[in-house]
Amino acid sequence: MSIVRVLCCLLLTCQLAEGKRIKANRTGLSLHHLGGPHPATPPPAGPNAGQSVFRLYSPGGRMEDWCTLDPFQVGGPSCPGFNSSHGLIVISPGWSLDGMMESWVLRLASGLEQSLAEVNVVVTDWLRLAHQHYPIAVQNTRAVGKDVATLLRWLQDHYKLSPKRVHLIGYSLGAHISGFAGSYFRGSEKLGRITGLDPAGPLFEGMSPVDRLSPDDADFVDAIHTFTQERMGLSVGIKQPVAHQDFYPNGGTFQPGCDLHNIYHHITEYGLHGFEQTVKCAHERSVHLLIDSVLHRDRQSVAYVCRDQDAFERGLCLDCRRRRCPRLGYHAHHGHGGTVGKKLFLKTRARMPYKLYHYQFKVQFTNHLKGMRPSLIIALTGTNEEIGELPIQFEEEVSGNRTYAFLITLERDIGDLMMLRVQWQSTALWKSLSVGRISVKVGETQKRTSFCPATEDGQHLQASEEKLFVRCQENHQKQRRKKHNLA
Repeated sequence: MSIVRVLCCLLLTCQLAEGKRIKANRTGLSLHHLGGPHPATPPPAGPNAGQSVFRLYSPGGRMEDWCTLDPFQVGGPSCPGFNSSHGLIVISPGWSLDGMMESWVLRLASGLEQSLAEVNVVVTDWLRLAHQHYPIAVQNTRAVGKDVATLLRWLQDHYKLSPKRVHLIGYSLGAHISGFAGSYFRGSEKLGRITGLDPAGPLFEGMSPVDRLSPDDADFVDAIHTFTQERMGLSVGIKQPVAHQDFYPNGGTFQPGCDLHNIYHHITEYGLHGFEQTVKCAHERSVHLLIDSVLHRDRQSVAYVCRDQDAFERGLCLDCRRRRCPRLGYHAHHGHGGTVGKKLFLKTRARMPYKLYHYQFKVQFTNHLKGMRPSLIIALTGTNEEIGELPIQFEEEVSGNRTYAFLITLERDIGDLMMLRVQWQSTALWKSLSVGRISVKVGETQKRTSFCPATEDGQHLQASEEKLFVRCQENHQKQRRKKHNLA
């Protein structure tokens, strides 16, 4: 276990020592205990109500200089930059270790404002309540959720803002804040959308839907899970599904580029904050995946319904029938009915843009094998470019006359796949390996192509020998022409 993960676990363990007691007290607690679940104007929640500050994003300048929307003042909004004819996005950050606003907040707000037409972007500044021991910050999320609901009611009263045009985006604890805010709007007034960015796990995992973000909190709720890896019984991000669409990039447990050896890259990029960036890398990746989806509309990542990450890694889940393959991030939408209650998986790069192209390979072995785990090297030739030397190691023992599937991901779109070159890394126990047919399905386009040996003896692979596989229809035509010429 890396030093970084140990430090994270120790920190959370200390914070949660008190939190277990609080969780026991919270069990069974619902919004009914706080003045009713959906009042016309949510009432204050104790001494911490009204401490949130809502800042309207304005290009340039410091966040402290942005205009403040104060739902607790008498009268209507006083920010001239607020356009009542536009929709509203409210960004709620998470727990704060240093009492400072995260740098990604500005980047997300800026990206949304620049990339989207007709939108007001507001940031929830709840640092006074977030910069506490973690269990106390958890308790404060309800008060902040009420503050957000109060803001929305205030804008609805003065600007006729439709709840359907509201999109709440919350990171970590902010995801549950957004859920609590959404729970005050029901029926025809239900909020349009809530996006949870790696919703916090400690003190929320296993809780009832009224005590965390849930699908009931908006017409459409999507969640991106990026750091659900359990260490010492703790998971920073919540593991259980909490939305209509729950995305688990790279399995949701940990993220590429976030291991300890990447600390040098982070120090180069972030200076003295590089170590901190390494600690929170996987958790915060959810935010950067959302930013990526906003900034790179031509590189949208697609996710696939699957029962678990193991089945996905084996290439069993690239089926997009019945609209089962939504986009990850901002452009996800509720039209994918086949994904409700299902987990969605995909692979990503370590850096932005994060998109990878997914390929399902099915290889048919025709000779009699037993107790063998072959290693292959495959080279792909597409209409755009060629990719060589992709190592394939089968994780299960293979036997003859069966077809085995696996997943390959590529950073670039190589175009239509035209041919394959296959090499077998032999062991001393087997003299040859017979491959009958290779089927390839591209996840992003759903195109499936079958490849056959280019020559009659091409299915028999000797040790370290490379054989060419071409599209089966083309190979069949070549064989027919050869026979015709011989005749």
